[in-house]
Amino acid sequence: MQIALISPIFAHSKNVDMELRQLKYFVKVAELLSFSKASKALYITQSTLSQQIKQLEDELDMALFFRNNHKVSLTEAGQTFLEGAKRLLAEADDNKAKMVDLALGHSGTLNIGVTYSFGSILTESVLAFKKDYPDVVLNICYKNVAELMEMVSEGELDFALSFRSSDKYDNIESHILFDNKLSIIVREGHPLVRKKTVRLADLESYEMILPSHGLQARSTFDEIIDSRNLNLKVSMESNEVNAILNILHKSNYVTVLSETVILEHEGLVTIDIDDAECNMEGCLHFCANRYRKRSTEEFIRLLSDTKALRRSQLWL
Repeated sequence: MQIALISPIFAHSKNVDMELRQLKYFVKVAELLSFSKASKALYITQSTLSQQIKQLEDELDMALFFRNNHKVSLTEAGQTFLEGAKRLLAEADDNKAKMVDLALGHSGTLNIGVTYSFGSILTESVLAFKKDYPDVVLNICYKNVAELMEMVSEGELDFALSFRSSDKYDNIESHILFDNKLSIIVREGHPLVRKKTVRLADLESYEMILPSHGLQARSTFDEIIDSRNLNLKVSMESNEVNAILNILHKSNYVTVLSETVILEHEGLVTIDIDDAECNMEGCLHFCANRYRKRSTEEFIRLLSDTKALRRSQLWL
């Protein structure tokens, strides 16, 4: 690796290009004050070492060592140069260590995008990941699916977690993580709890609170009911899934969301909808042909093995 050195003592010279290997050789000779001992310590021939030091001195246009048959010592320029050379080598070692950590997934930042319906799935894997990789900064971004796909495409996210979108994105690579479905969600004790399945027509008898337009669960639900002659009573809408669930706890409202959203909400019940079109696929989305971080792979591994997925009988 070549580096450029600019130092006040070399102000009369132009920028100097040198290799880290030359700095390493120089520092070893400066420490041992012997070309023969330094060459043995570096596992190179003495002639190679002498040639590299001479090349370095030529590039700097200054002598770094006094040489005679009995002794090697640093010149004033060599003493000044030694401090900077050690600093540069230390910085190079630090950067190499950082790159190794980054390659192993032990450091850096992991940017994850997630739709609102998937928040409850992430909790366990986030805690497990931070336990294993405490120095990786997690940045979790909640958006609707269209916004997430744009962010993945632009490289702002390492990956996104959402249901499969009906829209096609040329540069997005999607992998199915689990099968899921839209479900009726109500509080325990609600009249609908007595039913094993609910027809969409049955919902006409109840007041509903639905996710806002633009959220994936709402878009899927709207696509299903658009062709049906239904008279649903939608009394409230919200773009915050937890707000909807909190209202359900204290009312007889009915909502339609992914069955996964209640994993961390005791007191709520999911009921199957008697309609095949309610099936959905939970997917991981990546930017196609883009480098995938080790930390990404590790997070997905932990996510795939969470109790949340196993408890709701989801699978890879």
